[in-house]
Amino acid sequence: MAAPERLLALDVFRGLTIAGMVLVNNPGSWAAIYSQLRHAEWHGWTLTDTVCPFFLVIVGMAIPMALGRRAGEGAAGLEVHLKIARRTVLLFALGLWLNAFPFHNGLTGVWVTAGDIRIMGVLQRIALCYAACALIFLHLRDARAQGLVAAACCILYAVAMTLGGDLTPQGNLSGAIDRAILTPAHVWKGSEGVYDPEGLFSTLPAIATTLIGVLAGRWLTGSRPMAETVAGLAVWGFGLLALGWAWGQVMPINKPLWTPSYALFMGGMALLVLSLCLWVIDVRGVRGWTWPFVVFGMNALALYVGSSMMARWLAWTPAGLNAAGEPMALKTLIHQSLFAGLGPPEFASLLFALAYLALWLGLMAILWARRIYIRL
Repeated sequence: MAAPERLLALDVFRGLTIAGMVLVNNPGSWAAIYSQLRHAEWHGWTLTDTVCPFFLVIVGMAIPMALGRRAGEGAAGLEVHLKIARRTVLLFALGLWLNAFPFHNGLTGVWVTAGDIRIMGVLQRIALCYAACALIFLHLRDARAQGLVAAACCILYAVAMTLGGDLTPQGNLSGAIDRAILTPAHVWKGSEGVYDPEGLFSTLPAIATTLIGVLAGRWLTGSRPMAETVAGLAVWGFGLLALGWAWGQVMPINKPLWTPSYALFMGGMALLVLSLCLWVIDVRGVRGWTWPFVVFGMNALALYVGSSMMARWLAWTPAGLNAAGEPMALKTLIHQSLFAGLGPPEFASLLFALAYLALWLGLMAILWARRIYIRL
């Protein structure tokens, strides 16, 4: 499998996705957010719920582009497997680092300890999905077989979730597995230790979402004309979107549980957005708007890690007292001083997020100008 000429649309698609992730993760106030910029309460989806699955599709697409030549030549030996293992461990460890950083909460005076750190997270899920799909790609070369594995992941998960409990936050099987293996102390605190939105068992259908990306990557590395490539991605995107919607009538679309309907629906939506990017940028040549997203996309990992670390530092660093005489976070001080008076609460909160994104565009532009691209 030959490596394709680099497509600008892929960098833009990655940049759009990571920009969306930074935007929704950094409102000025978590108490004032437009509905589409927060996750759905439980069943259903919002714009925010598209970000993580889009990123998994991107991870999947990169696998045949990075490993395709070696796999095709039968050269996927120990060296390649060690590289996959190294990248998996580093991604997982980086996720643990972010869960602990900055190690001391200046507002409460509490230190983060190994006994209460969250084990799973976005990077941890990406690490596990990457490892599984890279190995599947290397050792199961037929595209139809890879598609069958994705289908099996969804079906097995759906059957287990149906027979093993209900689909409530407290009663679902995925949460029960998280509590049993990770223990409530190491599960996402926003759910009061009931389940983890990036949990262990729910990684199974997330692997299916990543395999959609693997199959899309295989399609992109083919020698067919670009117009045909774009059309094929769009057709598959519509098909998966429809299949996910239909399945959602039986097992609802749900991001925290990563239900199979969600896995397919979001995978299809990602292919549709990707096909639109390819058509606009690489077929029609409309590129004047793409620079910020190229800058973001070329250093997506650095942007995610750096912006997450800064956000945690801003949220845990005290900056005086509030009206009630309690410690106030530096982030709160900045938001109240610069943004809170500029409009309704939701609008002001969005302005903070946009300003934060603009700050990171400037920082990433420095790396881009110097051709510094941080990879694992």
